[in-house]
Amino acid sequence: MPQDGRSNGGDELDDAATRATTLTDGRPRASGADSGRPVWPVFVVLALAVPILDQLAKAWIVSNVDPARPLALVDDYLRFVISHNTGGLFGLFRDQAPVFAIVSVGVMALIVGYHARAGRSLLLSVALGLLLGGAIGNFIDRIRLGYVVDFVDAGIGGVRWYTFNLADAAVSGALLLLVLLAIRPSLAGEGGDRDSVKDSRVRGDVGPDA
Repeated sequence: MPQDGRSNGGDELDDAATRATTLTDGRPRASGADSGRPVWPVFVVLALAVPILDQLAKAWIVSNVDPARPLALVDDYLRFVISHNTGGLFGLFRDQAPVFAIVSVGVMALIVGYHARAGRSLLLSVALGLLLGGAIGNFIDRIRLGYVVDFVDAGIGGVRWYTFNLADAAVSGALLLLVLLAIRPSLAGEGGDRDSVKDSRVRGDVGPDA
């Protein structure tokens, strides 16, 4: 009998420890003091690297490509050209560069603010870092030149995709990652935790109030 009492007491302590490491919304709290913080190093590195690479690429294109003679990379399928985009992504809303420059400031602030509250997710930090870096790259062009330098031209014959640059590519990649995270939230590290808690409740490992 005393042995059973000690066993029950140990189980109660285990249950208490489990509840102490579980959030009120049912998601387990990851261990470590920094477990819930965004991955700032990845976010900052991408937000700085993308505009730097974008500006270097644009400078090289402007210095080495004749605007009247596209530089073929893969026959006519992929080539470098020089195009001045006074609108937004993919050439939308032409002659609105000043407006987009102003809007970009608000967008960049929103990206940083959202990342600060997003919690710890490497994939989300990558997506938001690419998004911010792309926004900064084109923002620099709009402030400095009054237009964005696009230089990647792809297509078949007369059927061409919108001319773009590295900043546009980063933004497009970020949007694809965000769509993927919206479709599969578990990739952000949250869905898997919810599933684990649900399975634990079914097995009786975690109490209903955890």
